[in-house]
Amino acid sequence: MQKEFYTKLQDFTQNLIDDFDKITDTRKKQLRVLADHLSKKRIANEKINLIFICTHNSRRSHLSHILAQTAINYYGLENLGIGTFSGGTEATAFNIRAINALRKVGFEIEVSTNEMPSSNPKYIVKMSESFDKITCFSKKYSNAPNPQDKFCAVMTCSHADKNCPIVIGAQVRISLPYDDPKDFDDTPQETQKYIERTNEIGREFFWVFSKINPLT
Repeated sequence: MQKEFYTKLQDFTQNLIDDFDKITDTRKKQLRVLADHLSKKRIANEKINLIFICTHNSRRSHLSHILAQTAINYYGLENLGIGTFSGGTEATAFNIRAINALRKVGFEIEVSTNEMPSSNPKYIVKMSESFDKITCFSKKYSNAPNPQDKFCAVMTCSHADKNCPIVIGAQVRISLPYDDPKDFDDTPQETQKYIERTNEIGREFFWVFSKINPLT
């Protein structure tokens, strides 16, 4: 039986696909670097691990991790064994504004029932009752449960991209920075900008994974 997302999330993912034409040719050239890396690893039947990295592991890296995994599931690529992770150059917390943006587009997100009160809680992210849950919390990119070597480091913010030129353990390092929605925190544009960034990141990673052939 085909697995499906929650209804609202299903509508969101279809909108992402319908908006592929909003991705510029220049950006597609950058995204193609990641798609080509994934395709080469898939053809070689090699393990694929992706760590999405931004400075604080609070917003863009989590959005990228979750939306990339959603794209993997949407295109039926979960049997390829692609691991998706996120991390920062320092740990803070998964920001509630990013969490709320994901909730608005259809994800169900709750604090782990096993979690003690914490400034950096673990969140359980669900896209349906059929797919595996994703556990998210802020961490350095080198901390567990992230892989320690032979992974692809995807740099999702310009600060981390500039200040972390060498990602220890990375086999490949790919620059895909996004503007920081934090710039609009506590302004009238806050909700709009977080949704815009969620749409942009989702649209781009859905485009990337649409280029990967599933196992046959």
